[in-house]
Amino acid sequence: MEKKIKSLCKGFSEYVISIGVFLIIWGIYVKVSGVAEYIMPSPVKVLQKLFEIVVKGQIWEHFFATSIIIFVGYFIGVLLGIFFGYIIEKCTILKEMLMPYLIFFQTAPKIALVPLFVIWFGLGLTSKLVLIVSMVFFPVMVATMVGISSVPKDMRNLMKILNANKLQILFKIELPHSMPMIFSGLKIGMVQAIIGAIVAEWISGKVGLGYVLIFASSTFDTTLLIAGIFFTIIVGIFYYEVVNILEKKILYWHESQRIEK
Repeated sequence: MEKKIKSLCKGFSEYVISIGVFLIIWGIYVKVSGVAEYIMPSPVKVLQKLFEIVVKGQIWEHFFATSIIIFVGYFIGVLLGIFFGYIIEKCTILKEMLMPYLIFFQTAPKIALVPLFVIWFGLGLTSKLVLIVSMVFFPVMVATMVGISSVPKDMRNLMKILNANKLQILFKIELPHSMPMIFSGLKIGMVQAIIGAIVAEWISGKVGLGYVLIFASSTFDTTLLIAGIFFTIIVGIFYYEVVNILEKKILYWHESQRIEK
């Protein structure tokens, strides 16, 4: 328990120190350069604005709206990514057929696809979810494929000698061996989900953190814009750490979680 508390304090202190150094450099630059406030406000004013929107509750409606589409899109993207990653890796013909199309779609700039999604699925929730799912799906799928393919043949052969069926091989060998790699995909997928949600709300949202950013930009409220960016970063770090904690809880048995840091 004491080690866990120390680990959490260490991780938190690293964030605090990094942010503190950044704010000091930022404050010095603003003071020395004399840059106009509407271009680059001081960190003090940005923090005041951040405190204001948090305490007065102006940001929370947007936070919850964004969080809902993040979690729904993330959940769907993760399920599809793991399912198709496993199926494609186990079927060579399917892999050769589908991978070129999946890579082609993944390399397309997602921000350019948003207007298409809006045309196809409308301005509502569906277009946002499609974007988030498309951004989460690929890293999770690839991580699953790599995890499944890295299972040693000796372990598979041993299970066959023991007359294990496909489900037993999946749950006793393949999934446990693949979970560290899958969690790598889950962490990348969470970051992608947050980016996807913000971009979707930028284009077609009337509520959400992305809407706050585009509203601040269109009204030239630089202080609110930067405060909104900071709030979004804090949300992103928090959700990333949630996945990180889940990894530590679920993979407590894995050697990567037993290394002293």
